[in-house]
Amino acid sequence: MSQEQTKASSDLIYGVDDRPPIGSAIFGGLQHVLASFVGIITPSLIIGGVLGLGEHIPYLISMALMVSGIGTLIHAIRIGPLGTGLICVQGTSFAFLGTVLATGFAVKAAGGTPEEILATIFSVCFIAAFVEVFLSFFVEKLGKILTPLVTGIVITTIGLSLIRVGVTDIGGGAWLLKNKPELFGSMTNLAIGAIVLVTVIAMNRSTNPWMRITSIVVGMIVGTIAAYFMGAFNFEWKTVALVSIPVPFKFGFSPDWGAVIAMSVLYLITAIETAGDITANCTISGLPVKGPSYRDRIRRGVLTDGIASAFASALNSFPTTTFSQNNGVIQLTGIASRYVGIFIALILICLGLFPVIGMILQQLPKSVLGGATLIMFGTVAAAGIRILSNVRMTRRSMMIMAVSFGLGLGQALRPELFGQMPKFFQAIFGNPVPMAGLAAIFLTLIMPRSAEGIEQERQEEEAARIQAEKEGEMDVAV
Repeated sequence: MSQEQTKASSDLIYGVDDRPPIGSAIFGGLQHVLASFVGIITPSLIIGGVLGLGEHIPYLISMALMVSGIGTLIHAIRIGPLGTGLICVQGTSFAFLGTVLATGFAVKAAGGTPEEILATIFSVCFIAAFVEVFLSFFVEKLGKILTPLVTGIVITTIGLSLIRVGVTDIGGGAWLLKNKPELFGSMTNLAIGAIVLVTVIAMNRSTNPWMRITSIVVGMIVGTIAAYFMGAFNFEWKTVALVSIPVPFKFGFSPDWGAVIAMSVLYLITAIETAGDITANCTISGLPVKGPSYRDRIRRGVLTDGIASAFASALNSFPTTTFSQNNGVIQLTGIASRYVGIFIALILICLGLFPVIGMILQQLPKSVLGGATLIMFGTVAAAGIRILSNVRMTRRSMMIMAVSFGLGLGQALRPELFGQMPKFFQAIFGNPVPMAGLAAIFLTLIMPRSAEGIEQERQEEEAARIQAEKEGEMDVAV
């Protein structure tokens, strides 16, 4: 299909290989940055706050923005076997949040310093990232193991297990809960969290698509202003470095092999998510979703995800993935030009150079962050449930769901359950997400399927593919 036919059939103003004027490209890039900014920085804010990483948070935020820009740039310009040639904004993934926190808590419980915590986390993420790199060469076969049932279970577990983090922040944060429990859940904190929630919900229900896309950003701004007038936001200027300089493995290299296995499960799921996001992007960008060129984009996209995550870990940031919300921006603007991706990348890299941005964001009231993340994590859980809604509820699928959710969410409710196990096994099973994921994968492999069930799973996979293509047509809040 020609570029002109592609644009006509998909209502695009600029196709993938078109070059918009500089002004249009910069403005389009800013819109993508606005849609993804909160998602990129929030994991660093949460991890840094919950694990008590204090002075390192501005640097972590800078690195998150910088590596997101680099990953986005690779997608846009294509380097060797890397890059899809699409507007694929690479951002910090929420999927890894629970396992990263569990890994950090284990080091902290053993008396580790903030630097040792970060050294272990980044080492684990770096090694496990090569699992996704390896899987990129077997993407087509991977779908036989990571069925919609398995993927839906894992994504739902991720969202449900993280809701606790959002609720804790609404109440005032983990530090307040531990050190001043009498102030936790004060009316002020609850009111601020409620203001953020109401603002996001109201904007998300608007008929204006830009209000829906920017609802999280505006909700946090409104919540911060409210916190200031309620006396819950006392900004303090802190001295930080003028420029953030990337230093590979700045905090050292100290892997925990049990945590590597747990993290690897998440890279399995991320590979499938990335394939779905790229499929949606191709659909919106007027590109084929079948044939050699499509399969090549998927393979390159998953490989780029793995390499970008390894690169992020080496530069002291958390695993990244292809963001889905930017597909909605392409749909709204009609600009699919990969050259816009270059401007998105440059904006993110420039923002990452200045740690003062991280210093300011670090001081956001916890209740503001909690109000936003509660919706984000709830949206993740809802996405998992939507995937499961395409799965026929046979006795086999019901049993797999029951056992996986029972073990995964049971561990979340009683984290001390595996406290008597060796440390290596605690690192694997001491987190609800790898627990639920491993259980779902194991049961999927050992439980026999009937001929009818095999045909049904084929139909489910096709339904999941179609759903992925529709993702870009839906307004995505996070």
